[in-house]
Amino acid sequence: MTTTTEKLVIIGNGMAPGRMLEHLFEQAPGRYDVTIFNAEPRVNYDRIMLSPVLSGEKSYEQIVIHGDGWYIDNGITLYKGHRIVAIDRGAKTVTSDHGVTEPYDKLVVATGSVPFIIPVPGNDLPGVITYRDLDDVNAMLLAAQSREKAVVIGGGLLGLEAAAGLAQRGMDVTVLHVMPTLMERQLDQAAGYLLQKAVEERGIKVICRANTKAIVGDGRVEGVALDDGRVIDASLVVMAVGIRPNVALARGAGLAVNRGIVVDAGMQTSDGNILAVGECAEVAGQVYGLVAPLYEMARIAASRLAGDRGPAFVHSDTPTKLKVTGIDLYSLGDFAEGDGREEIVLRDATAGVYKRIVLKDNRIIGTVLYGDTADGAWFNDLKKKGTDISAMRDTLIFGQAYQSGSPLDPLAAVAALPDDAEICGCNGVCKGKIAGAIASRGLTTLEEVRAHTKASASCGTCTGLVEQLMTLTLGDRYNPAAVTPMCPCTDLGHDDVRRLIKAKGLKTIPAVMQELEWKTSCGCAKCRPALNYYLVCDWPDEYADDYQSRFINERVHANIQKDGTYSVVPRMWGGMTSSKELRAIADVVDKFEIPAVKVTGGQRIDLLGIEKEDLPAVWADLGKAGFVSGQAYAKGLRTVKTCVGSDWCRFGTQDSTGLGIRIEKFMWGSWTPAKLKMAVSGCPRNCAEATCKDIGIICVDSGFEIHFAGAAGLDIKGTEVLGLVRTEDEALQHIVALTQMYREQGRYLERIYKWAKRIGIDEIRRQIMEDGDKRQAYYERFVFSQKFAQLDPWSERVSGKDKHEFNPMAVIQKEAAE
Repeated sequence: MTTTTEKLVIIGNGMAPGRMLEHLFEQAPGRYDVTIFNAEPRVNYDRIMLSPVLSGEKSYEQIVIHGDGWYIDNGITLYKGHRIVAIDRGAKTVTSDHGVTEPYDKLVVATGSVPFIIPVPGNDLPGVITYRDLDDVNAMLLAAQSREKAVVIGGGLLGLEAAAGLAQRGMDVTVLHVMPTLMERQLDQAAGYLLQKAVEERGIKVICRANTKAIVGDGRVEGVALDDGRVIDASLVVMAVGIRPNVALARGAGLAVNRGIVVDAGMQTSDGNILAVGECAEVAGQVYGLVAPLYEMARIAASRLAGDRGPAFVHSDTPTKLKVTGIDLYSLGDFAEGDGREEIVLRDATAGVYKRIVLKDNRIIGTVLYGDTADGAWFNDLKKKGTDISAMRDTLIFGQAYQSGSPLDPLAAVAALPDDAEICGCNGVCKGKIAGAIASRGLTTLEEVRAHTKASASCGTCTGLVEQLMTLTLGDRYNPAAVTPMCPCTDLGHDDVRRLIKAKGLKTIPAVMQELEWKTSCGCAKCRPALNYYLVCDWPDEYADDYQSRFINERVHANIQKDGTYSVVPRMWGGMTSSKELRAIADVVDKFEIPAVKVTGGQRIDLLGIEKEDLPAVWADLGKAGFVSGQAYAKGLRTVKTCVGSDWCRFGTQDSTGLGIRIEKFMWGSWTPAKLKMAVSGCPRNCAEATCKDIGIICVDSGFEIHFAGAAGLDIKGTEVLGLVRTEDEALQHIVALTQMYREQGRYLERIYKWAKRIGIDEIRRQIMEDGDKRQAYYERFVFSQKFAQLDPWSERVSGKDKHEFNPMAVIQKEAAE
């Protein structure tokens, strides 16, 4: 039996149509030939994470949902930067502004929304922008470089997130809000007051009851004039006062339109061949802007396209959460005053906690939580089910953990949730689905749970609940290092510290300790080396490496031995040497009476038994022969081991020696979370042992097979295959990008195989092999950092150019005192 492939065209490439296609490919693989027209010149990304991109907590590459490889793998034709200008329903075609006309059997309209621009004079001046997409974020980032004044008009979710991001970037920010309190649609007055206080504590000025009269400026924006006569100076004005469904295209095509494109419960428009999903759609008189109902629309539309007319969209209240670091806020349902309503309120001014539960007929109809939002999911579950709370009324406000009469630990509270309790509001994922996926698929990491269930994969506010559920389900098999403090000096884990260093622009160890509220004045031996590495990695051009925060081997650029002497390992590029180099080594051995000379497993020569006070002289003599430090002591690139390859071996397929030398000369000096060893083997016989290294390359007839995440120490582990590339240039770019990804995401002292297990092998392959833009960005950041890293520490110490002057006797005395 033959099947006919139908032509599916999608207008818009946002989160809703992307999720719809994921469901569709699962339910009806191969049924549709898919073409997407995207007005933006890029792939699909997580729009609700634009605020962390603006603040610096994430990069664009980190919020991409579907990279270029996903479209290729699924046979999707994606037109980037093509805005559809016409739908011809009679001919069943769409036409883009670039003149491309595409026929369809089924059409999905996902044109999203457009920002509302307040109709005041000056709203079109240069410097006035909206906040809806990545282009808007990039415009704000460019403006923020001036460190001048910004005004954000609108004190709702988007306005406050924009204000926080711009403030993080160094701008002087004022928020103008026309209502008496912030986020009045989601918060009551008490919570709005607490929110304003928290925002102002971040250095952001807030003016409520501010009615904008005009935006003023000569040629470009210079300020905002209020109707009370005040003028607020600004070089940037961000409009964040609301959105409207983008229905112009649908209206022009003759589809039924009210506020949005009118659809039935199956996402069907007034045309039987056209569906609509996302912010542009109106179902049962409602339009939506939060991601959870949009994803539900996507699920329903996918079922309809797959031929299943059963699923139908049903309205449910969606919690509101603010994505500003350090502000915990949760709002759900109806919390306005009214007849027959009662409320339970808890206030703790010292702790900055406010909770309000609104009841009607002993059932929750609204919840506002500020400062402590841990019970949001539980209150949501009670509301959705219409649970009679009479029996728990006296303790309801204290949360789920108190319902047994005494406080429960968090795991017991999660255990008490029913299987159908919603954990992830954005993606509509319940407890039972997460626990079932963990058990059936053997999931052991948060990244795996996100990949298979989508739980905590959007805004991330439910991450704590998901981790508690993983602990409950896996027991001792789950040890969430992400929530384990990096040392006794802080309650923050490595990942949180790294994120906040970037988000807050912290560029010194004292700044980190002050802003992140370290418990000790100077830190400890665990946190200082980690912080030093994170700062070196994040700010290579600005941070001054603190050698006193490094371990002894890195401080003196040699490996300490058990008798207190040191070993020195000159770098031999790719394991190659010459008679001149060997004579120089022999002369140094004789001159300083070095007692042992050893060939290492990494194809280097190790000089053992050198006294500390002789190190500078040894370095000087080796430097005259052209040697640089082999950095055999470093949390960084150690060696690139090679075989002789095609130059000499009759089995060699490529020049493995030449490639190894090229890699090592390109990458030496780079600090990494832990030691990094590489190898290049000239053929599958693998004489260089590339398949047990951190990163390895196997040369084959068709190119270069890249391996990673091997181990041959305390743990024995073969490598994973990253992928195959055809040229040396591609091989270099891919392994450099992989190294940079590890540098940016790895926790200090975490070997690459442990990092890969935590992040997920498939996710690493996706970012490095499939997503060309992301790979190039990693590569460029590595290249930039090397401008400041490739300085031989031996020559610096010998010449005295090193700002960290090396005084062997002073170091000895300091360590003796310690």
